[in-house]
Amino acid sequence: MKILFCREDFSKGLPWQGLAPYLENHEIVTCDREHILDHLHGVDILVPSWATIGRDIIENGSFGLIYQFGVGLEKVDIDAATQNGVYVTRIPAAGSGNAETVSEHAIFLMLALSRHFFQTQQIMQDALTTGKWGQPAGSGLYNKTACIVGLGDIGAAVARRLAPFGMRLTGIRQNPEKGAPKGTDFAAIYGTDKLEKGLAEADYVIISVNYGQHNHHMFNAEALASIKPGAFIINIARGGLIDHDALQAALASGKIAGAGLDVFWEEPVDFRHPIFQYNVIATPHIAGLTDSFYLNGARIFAENVNRYTRGQALHQIVNTPKNPRHPLTAE
Repeated sequence: MKILFCREDFSKGLPWQGLAPYLENHEIVTCDREHILDHLHGVDILVPSWATIGRDIIENGSFGLIYQFGVGLEKVDIDAATQNGVYVTRIPAAGSGNAETVSEHAIFLMLALSRHFFQTQQIMQDALTTGKWGQPAGSGLYNKTACIVGLGDIGAAVARRLAPFGMRLTGIRQNPEKGAPKGTDFAAIYGTDKLEKGLAEADYVIISVNYGQHNHHMFNAEALASIKPGAFIINIARGGLIDHDALQAALASGKIAGAGLDVFWEEPVDFRHPIFQYNVIATPHIAGLTDSFYLNGARIFAENVNRYTRGQALHQIVNTPKNPRHPLTAE
C-alpha cells in the first residue's frame, strides 16, 4: 500500500519514515498540505494530518481510505468521502498516548497560569537589580474546582490526573445520564443546557469537547460572562469553540484571570493579536505532539493499515460508503 502523509513529518525530529518498522511492505510518501493534488498518483491511503481534505482531493484520487493520524476529522469532508466510496477512520485518543499527553498539557497550562510563569521568569532575570524575590504568590490547585467540558477520552484523562491534586471536579457532557467516566469521581455532572451553571462554580474551566458546527463559539460572550470571576480557562480541543473576541473582552475586563490556549481561531495564529497582551499562555497546537503518541499511535495505525490491506473491517471507522473503492468484509 502507498501511504501519503500530508505533512512532511509528525513533528521536528519525528519523521514519518520512522514509522517504517511498523509498516513493513508499505510505501511511505510525504508532501506539504498545499501540494496534495500533485502527489495523489497511486496513493492507497491518505493521512491528512492538519491538511484540509475536500471534495476536490477526494475525487481526484483513487485512494480508498482517509486515515487520520490523530483524532480530529473536522477538516475532512466525510460526506464527500462517503459518496465517493472512501472510508474514513482515525486513531483513538485513549490508549494511544493522545488523550494521555493532551491531558498532561492541560495541566501544564493550568500550572503555568496559576504560578504566573512569565512574570516569575522576568523577576528571575531582574532580581539582582530590583531586589525582588519570593514573589508573586500563585494559586494552588488544591481544593479548587475544575469544570471539564467534554467527558470523552481526553476529558476523562484530565479528570484522572487532576484528582491527585485534591481538586473538586465537575463536568459538562451532552448526555449527563451517562454519569462519570470509568475511574473518575465527579461532584456533579451537568448537561450542555446547564453549561452556565457549571462554569459559575469553577476556578478552572478545561475545554475538551469535540468540535463541530453545532457547537461553534460554544463559549460566546454570554457563556464567558457566567464564568466565576477570576477563573482560568484552558482550551485543548479546537479554537472554534471559543469566540476569541469575547474572550479578549473578558480578559481585558479582568472577568477571566487568564487563558491557556493550545488551539486558536486560525492556525498559525498571529502572535501580534491584541489578545496576547493579556494573561495568556499560548502553545502552537502541540498538546498531542509527543514521542508517546508518535510511538503508540504508530502501532495502532499500522494494525488498522494491515486490516485494510487484508480487506478486514476497520477500527474507529466513522462512515459506511455504499460502493467502496476498496471493499471490506463485515465482522
